[in-house]
Amino acid sequence: MAARLNPLDLYDVRSLLTDEERMVQDTVGRFVDEKVLPIIGDCFDQGRFPKELVPEIAGLGLLGATIPEQYGCAGMNGVSYGLICQELERGDSGLRSFASVQSSLCMYPIYAYGNEEQKMHYLPKMAAGEIIGCFGLTEPHGGSDPANMKTSARKDGGDWIINGAKMWITNGNIAQIAIVWAQTEDGIQGFIVPTDSKGFTAQEVHKKMSLRASVTSALFFDNVRIPDANRLPNVKGLKGPLGCLTQARYGITWGPIGAAQACLKEVLDYTQERVLFGRPLASNQAIQLKMADMARRITGAQLLSLQLGRLKDAGKMEPTQVSLAKWNNCRMAIDIARDCRDILGGAGITVEHSAIRHALNLESVITYEGTETVHQLVVGRELTGINAF
Repeated sequence: MAARLNPLDLYDVRSLLTDEERMVQDTVGRFVDEKVLPIIGDCFDQGRFPKELVPEIAGLGLLGATIPEQYGCAGMNGVSYGLICQELERGDSGLRSFASVQSSLCMYPIYAYGNEEQKMHYLPKMAAGEIIGCFGLTEPHGGSDPANMKTSARKDGGDWIINGAKMWITNGNIAQIAIVWAQTEDGIQGFIVPTDSKGFTAQEVHKKMSLRASVTSALFFDNVRIPDANRLPNVKGLKGPLGCLTQARYGITWGPIGAAQACLKEVLDYTQERVLFGRPLASNQAIQLKMADMARRITGAQLLSLQLGRLKDAGKMEPTQVSLAKWNNCRMAIDIARDCRDILGGAGITVEHSAIRHALNLESVITYEGTETVHQLVVGRELTGINAF
């Protein structure tokens, strides 16, 4: 009798990875199994980000993983970074959000838009987890329209004076620096703002029902003065922050695969052990149909993200392709998490099981860095040539 296929990898996508990529996945997977899964349910319940895990995350080279080694980073390829996101989100979306913000939204703009002095000063310390960053783009009134930016920076001699507010900022209350995007007389520009600057305030968002094991904040700038040396000199306009978001959204296409796999694995085990009407729940046709559909959707998502990663590593990835995968994979994962919660019955509403935690987290993941509707319209614009925003 032939060996059964891996239920979480029916198309053997793992065989398409290089030895190095498999090693990265295995290393992060072990970390998640040994250090994250034993505590993350309690962290979610308590509304606590497991900050104690940051040194080990940094030690594994997971922060700024794709940035060259000369800046103290691991110099991995894009597929390896995607696998990091997938395994971290198999643990919890909040943990992947932390690494995603640090890597794609804070370290990437310094690497891509900063000068050599800024890169050498910040990137090695950020890779080591000694400096945590947050990304200040979204504003309370702005949402999906970042061009409607009210935060301003005006030149005052050799300094800049920043005023305004940002909202829904991951890592805001644990960050030492904020990458802040502000309107200037010369268009939107990016600034590295130390969070101990006079006039800077971070206020943590409480009473969240999603991403509870993550720090979410509002940022306020009241005449915050920073030197021109803290301005990112090599980009102007919205293409700066949008370029960062493309990097982060790429990682987000991988992350929900891990969440969905965690949920499917849980119900596969549960339905084998749960006996109703004299037989295992797994022998019920309705249950098998649901789980088969989950496996189908996970397989499609795996292949989408892997091809996206290969395009990225070949320098051919386009933002529309990222939008398609973010839309597809987030929708896939949130639907699977909800169905798994349903299969678990009453037990599924507690954090003793992961499905409700993943389902609630994915409500944020499907919304942030481009809502589902925004990504659908990006694809629609590509198909028709007409901008419907």
